[in-house]
Amino acid sequence: MWTPLVCGAVVFPGIFYGFRTVLRWRFPGWREADVVSVSESLLSITHASLATASGAVIVTSCKDVMTDSHWLVNSFILFGLSYMAFDIYAMYLSHYHKQRVKGHDGDHSIHTVRAFLLRHTMLVLHHVALLLVFMPVSLFLRRGLGDFFIGCFFLTEFSTPFVSFGTILIQLGLDDTVLHKVNGVVVLLSFFTCRLLLFPFMYWTYGRQLGIPLHRVAAHLPLHCNLGNLVVLAPQVYWFVLLLRKAKRLYLRQRTRRADKDETKTD
Repeated sequence: MWTPLVCGAVVFPGIFYGFRTVLRWRFPGWREADVVSVSESLLSITHASLATASGAVIVTSCKDVMTDSHWLVNSFILFGLSYMAFDIYAMYLSHYHKQRVKGHDGDHSIHTVRAFLLRHTMLVLHHVALLLVFMPVSLFLRRGLGDFFIGCFFLTEFSTPFVSFGTILIQLGLDDTVLHKVNGVVVLLSFFTCRLLLFPFMYWTYGRQLGIPLHRVAAHLPLHCNLGNLVVLAPQVYWFVLLLRKAKRLYLRQRTRRADKDETKTD
Protein backbone atom coordinates (compact mmCIF):
# COMPACT_ATOMS: atom_id res chain seq x y z
CA MET A 1 0.00 0.00 0.00
CA TRP A 2 2.79 2.42 0.88
CA THR A 3 4.86 1.81 -2.25
CA PRO A 4 2.78 4.07 -4.57
CA LEU A 5 2.74 6.81 -1.92
CA VAL A 6 6.53 6.72 -1.51
CA CYS A 7 7.01 6.61 -5.29
CA GLY A 8 4.84 9.70 -5.72
CA ALA A 9 6.71 11.52 -2.96
CA VAL A 10 9.94 10.90 -4.87
CA VAL A 11 8.76 11.19 -8.48
CA PHE A 12 6.83 14.47 -8.48
CA PRO A 13 9.34 16.66 -6.59
CA GLY A 14 12.06 15.01 -8.66
CA ILE A 15 10.29 15.88 -11.92
CA PHE A 16 9.72 19.49 -10.81
CA TYR A 17 13.31 20.12 -9.77
CA GLY A 18 14.56 18.19 -12.80
CA PHE A 19 12.61 20.46 -15.16
CA ARG A 20 13.76 23.48 -13.17
CA THR A 21 17.41 22.52 -13.60
CA VAL A 22 17.06 21.79 -17.32
CA LEU A 23 15.19 25.05 -18.00
CA ARG A 24 17.82 27.10 -16.17
CA TRP A 25 20.48 25.54 -18.39
CA ARG A 26 18.47 25.73 -21.61
CA PHE A 27 17.19 29.29 -21.12
CA PRO A 28 19.88 31.18 -19.15
CA GLY A 29 18.15 34.50 -19.88
CA TRP A 30 14.93 33.49 -18.14
CA ARG A 31 14.03 34.91 -14.76
CA GLU A 32 13.48 32.48 -11.90
CA ALA A 33 9.75 33.28 -12.03
CA ASP A 34 9.63 32.04 -15.64
CA VAL A 35 11.59 28.89 -14.85
CA VAL A 36 9.40 27.97 -11.88
CA SER A 37 6.15 28.74 -13.74
CA VAL A 38 7.03 26.54 -16.72
CA SER A 39 8.35 23.79 -14.42
CA GLU A 40 5.04 23.78 -12.55
CA SER A 41 3.15 23.61 -15.86
CA LEU A 42 5.26 20.67 -17.03
CA LEU A 43 4.66 18.93 -13.70
CA SER A 44 0.91 19.38 -14.16
CA ILE A 45 1.13 17.99 -17.69
CA THR A 46 2.99 14.92 -16.41
CA HIS A 47 0.51 14.16 -13.63
CA ALA A 48 -2.54 14.84 -15.80
CA SER A 49 -1.25 12.58 -18.57
CA LEU A 50 -0.68 9.73 -16.10
CA ALA A 51 -4.12 10.28 -14.52
CA THR A 52 -5.85 10.29 -17.92
CA ALA A 53 -4.07 7.12 -19.02
CA SER A 54 -4.97 5.41 -15.74
CA GLY A 55 -8.58 6.53 -16.03
CA ALA A 56 -8.85 5.22 -19.60
CA VAL A 57 -7.50 1.81 -18.53
CA ILE A 58 -9.88 1.60 -15.56
CA VAL A 59 -13.00 2.74 -17.44
CA THR A 60 -12.44 0.35 -20.34
CA SER A 61 -11.65 -2.55 -17.98
CA CYS A 62 -14.72 -2.28 -15.71
CA LYS A 63 -17.77 -3.80 -17.38
CA ASP A 64 -19.93 -3.64 -14.27
CA VAL A 65 -19.83 -0.01 -13.16
CA MET A 66 -20.45 -0.85 -9.50
CA THR A 67 -18.75 -4.14 -8.67
CA ASP A 68 -15.80 -4.50 -11.07
CA SER A 69 -12.48 -3.45 -9.55
CA HIS A 70 -9.05 -2.55 -10.89
CA TRP A 71 -5.75 -2.41 -9.00
CA LEU A 72 -4.86 0.94 -10.60
CA VAL A 73 -7.54 2.79 -8.66
CA ASN A 74 -6.05 2.67 -5.17
CA SER A 75 -2.50 2.64 -6.49
CA PHE A 76 -2.89 5.83 -8.49
CA ILE A 77 -4.86 7.56 -5.72
CA LEU A 78 -1.92 6.99 -3.36
CA PHE A 79 0.58 7.88 -6.08
CA GLY A 80 -1.24 11.13 -6.88
CA LEU A 81 -1.64 12.14 -3.24
CA SER A 82 1.96 13.40 -3.19
CA TYR A 83 1.36 15.41 -6.36
CA MET A 84 -1.65 17.23 -4.87
CA ALA A 85 0.34 18.19 -1.79
CA PHE A 86 3.51 19.15 -3.66
CA ASP A 87 1.69 21.08 -6.40
CA ILE A 88 0.31 23.50 -3.78
CA TYR A 89 3.92 24.25 -2.84
CA ALA A 90 4.94 24.55 -6.52
CA MET A 91 2.08 26.99 -7.20
CA TYR A 92 3.08 29.03 -4.15
CA LEU A 93 6.71 29.09 -5.30
CA SER A 94 5.61 30.32 -8.74
CA HIS A 95 3.47 33.03 -7.12
CA TYR A 96 6.34 34.06 -4.82
CA HIS A 97 8.82 34.56 -7.67
CA LYS A 98 6.28 36.45 -9.78
CA GLN A 99 5.68 38.80 -6.86
CA ARG A 100 9.43 39.41 -6.57
CA VAL A 101 9.56 40.34 -10.26
CA LYS A 102 6.83 42.93 -9.58
CA GLY A 103 8.94 44.39 -6.79
CA HIS A 104 6.85 43.12 -3.91
CA ASP A 105 8.12 41.69 -0.64
CA GLY A 106 11.06 39.41 -1.42
CA ASP A 107 10.75 37.26 1.70
CA HIS A 108 8.53 34.31 2.48
CA SER A 109 6.01 35.70 4.94
CA ILE A 110 2.44 35.38 6.14
CA HIS A 111 1.57 38.28 3.84
CA THR A 112 2.98 36.39 0.82
CA VAL A 113 1.11 33.20 1.75
CA ARG A 114 -2.12 35.15 2.29
CA ALA A 115 -1.76 36.86 -1.10
CA PHE A 116 -1.19 33.47 -2.72
CA LEU A 117 -4.26 31.93 -1.10
CA LEU A 118 -6.44 34.88 -2.11
CA ARG A 119 -5.24 34.76 -5.71
CA HIS A 120 -5.50 30.99 -6.12
CA THR A 121 -8.36 30.21 -3.74
CA MET A 122 -10.27 27.84 -6.03
CA LEU A 123 -7.21 25.83 -7.08
CA VAL A 124 -5.96 25.47 -3.51
CA LEU A 125 -9.43 24.44 -2.30
CA HIS A 126 -9.61 21.95 -5.18
CA HIS A 127 -6.31 20.35 -4.15
CA VAL A 128 -7.16 20.36 -0.44
CA ALA A 129 -10.60 18.83 -1.10
CA LEU A 130 -8.98 16.05 -3.12
CA LEU A 131 -6.51 15.40 -0.32
CA LEU A 132 -8.91 15.55 2.62
CA VAL A 133 -12.20 14.35 1.09
CA PHE A 134 -11.90 12.57 -2.27
CA MET A 135 -8.89 10.42 -1.39
CA PRO A 136 -10.06 9.19 2.05
CA VAL A 137 -13.55 8.45 0.67
CA SER A 138 -12.11 6.64 -2.35
CA LEU A 139 -9.66 4.59 -0.31
CA PHE A 140 -11.62 3.70 2.83
CA LEU A 141 -15.36 4.36 2.50
CA ARG A 142 -16.35 2.90 -0.89
CA ARG A 143 -16.23 -0.72 0.28
CA GLY A 144 -14.56 -1.65 -3.01
CA LEU A 145 -17.45 -0.38 -5.13
CA GLY A 146 -17.47 2.06 -8.06
CA ASP A 147 -13.96 1.75 -9.48
CA PHE A 148 -15.46 2.67 -12.86
CA PHE A 149 -16.56 6.07 -11.53
CA ILE A 150 -13.18 6.75 -9.92
CA GLY A 151 -11.66 6.06 -13.34
CA CYS A 152 -14.08 8.60 -14.82
CA PHE A 153 -12.90 11.20 -12.31
CA PHE A 154 -9.31 10.51 -13.38
CA LEU A 155 -10.39 11.32 -16.95
CA THR A 156 -11.28 14.86 -15.90
CA GLU A 157 -7.54 15.58 -16.06
CA PHE A 158 -7.58 15.15 -19.86
CA SER A 159 -7.89 18.90 -20.45
CA THR A 160 -5.10 19.90 -18.03
CA PRO A 161 -2.14 19.25 -20.38
CA PHE A 162 -3.66 21.58 -22.97
CA VAL A 163 -4.30 24.30 -20.37
CA SER A 164 -0.71 24.05 -19.14
CA PHE A 165 0.64 23.87 -22.69
CA GLY A 166 -1.11 27.16 -23.44
CA THR A 167 0.69 28.75 -20.48
CA ILE A 168 4.01 27.49 -21.80
CA LEU A 169 3.29 28.87 -25.30
CA ILE A 170 2.62 32.29 -23.79
CA GLN A 171 5.90 32.09 -21.88
CA LEU A 172 7.72 31.28 -25.13
CA GLY A 173 6.12 34.28 -26.84
CA LEU A 174 3.97 32.13 -29.11
CA ASP A 175 0.59 33.43 -27.96
CA ASP A 176 -0.22 34.93 -31.39
CA THR A 177 0.54 31.77 -33.35
CA VAL A 178 -1.85 29.33 -34.99
CA LEU A 179 -0.64 26.65 -32.57
CA HIS A 180 -1.82 28.69 -29.60
CA LYS A 181 -5.22 29.31 -31.23
CA VAL A 182 -5.68 25.61 -32.02
CA ASN A 183 -4.63 24.70 -28.50
CA GLY A 184 -7.21 27.15 -27.13
CA VAL A 185 -9.99 25.46 -29.08
CA VAL A 186 -8.81 22.05 -27.86
CA VAL A 187 -8.80 23.35 -24.27
CA LEU A 188 -12.46 24.41 -24.52
CA LEU A 189 -13.58 21.20 -26.23
CA SER A 190 -11.65 18.86 -23.93
CA PHE A 191 -12.71 20.73 -20.79
CA PHE A 192 -16.38 20.73 -21.80
CA THR A 193 -16.27 17.03 -22.73
CA CYS A 194 -14.25 15.58 -19.86
CA ARG A 195 -15.24 17.90 -17.03
CA LEU A 196 -18.87 18.75 -17.79
CA LEU A 197 -20.34 16.10 -20.09
CA LEU A 198 -18.59 13.44 -18.02
CA PHE A 199 -21.24 13.72 -15.29
CA PRO A 200 -24.30 13.00 -17.46
CA PHE A 201 -22.20 10.24 -19.05
CA MET A 202 -21.66 8.57 -15.65
CA TYR A 203 -25.38 8.84 -14.85
CA TRP A 204 -26.28 7.46 -18.29
CA THR A 205 -23.86 4.52 -17.92
CA TYR A 206 -25.25 3.67 -14.48
CA GLY A 207 -28.81 3.91 -15.75
CA ARG A 208 -28.12 1.80 -18.82
CA GLN A 209 -26.75 -1.02 -16.67
CA LEU A 210 -29.81 -0.97 -14.41
CA GLY A 211 -32.32 -0.25 -17.18
CA ILE A 212 -33.22 3.19 -15.83
CA PRO A 213 -33.83 6.22 -18.11
CA LEU A 214 -31.25 9.00 -17.72
CA HIS A 215 -33.72 11.49 -16.27
CA ARG A 216 -34.62 9.06 -13.46
CA VAL A 217 -31.11 8.00 -12.44
CA ALA A 218 -30.61 10.78 -9.88
CA ALA A 219 -33.74 9.67 -8.01
CA HIS A 220 -32.33 6.13 -7.70
CA LEU A 221 -29.04 7.32 -6.18
CA PRO A 222 -28.46 8.18 -2.50
CA LEU A 223 -28.62 11.88 -1.72
CA HIS A 224 -24.96 12.06 -0.74
CA CYS A 225 -23.92 10.74 -4.18
CA ASN A 226 -25.87 13.46 -5.99
CA LEU A 227 -24.60 16.15 -3.62
CA GLY A 228 -21.04 14.92 -4.01
CA ASN A 229 -21.31 15.12 -7.79
CA LEU A 230 -22.73 18.64 -7.57
CA VAL A 231 -19.87 19.73 -5.32
CA VAL A 232 -17.34 18.39 -7.84
CA LEU A 233 -19.23 19.78 -10.84
CA ALA A 234 -19.65 23.33 -9.48
CA PRO A 235 -15.97 24.40 -9.73
CA GLN A 236 -15.74 22.81 -13.20
CA VAL A 237 -18.56 25.08 -14.40
CA TYR A 238 -16.83 28.06 -12.79
CA TRP A 239 -13.50 27.30 -14.49
CA PHE A 240 -15.22 26.70 -17.84
CA VAL A 241 -16.84 30.14 -17.63
CA LEU A 242 -13.42 31.64 -16.90
CA LEU A 243 -11.97 29.85 -19.94
CA LEU A 244 -14.77 31.20 -22.13
CA ARG A 245 -14.13 34.73 -20.87
CA LYS A 246 -10.41 34.37 -21.50
CA ALA A 247 -11.06 33.07 -25.03
CA LYS A 248 -13.36 36.03 -25.67
CA ARG A 249 -10.71 38.51 -24.50
CA LEU A 250 -8.07 36.92 -26.71
CA TYR A 251 -10.40 36.96 -29.70
CA LEU A 252 -11.28 40.63 -29.21
CA ARG A 253 -7.63 41.56 -28.71
CA GLN A 254 -6.58 39.80 -31.90
CA ARG A 255 -9.46 41.36 -33.85
CA THR A 256 -8.37 44.80 -32.62
CA ARG A 257 -4.81 44.10 -33.72
CA ARG A 258 -5.97 43.05 -37.18
CA ALA A 259 -8.08 46.19 -37.46
CA ASP A 260 -5.12 48.35 -36.47
CA LYS A 261 -2.92 46.65 -39.07
CA ASP A 262 -5.55 47.18 -41.77
CA GLU A 263 -5.79 50.87 -40.88
CA THR A 264 -2.01 51.18 -41.03
CA LYS A 265 -1.91 49.62 -44.50
CA THR A 266 -4.70 51.92 -45.68
CA ASP A 267 -2.84 55.01 -44.43
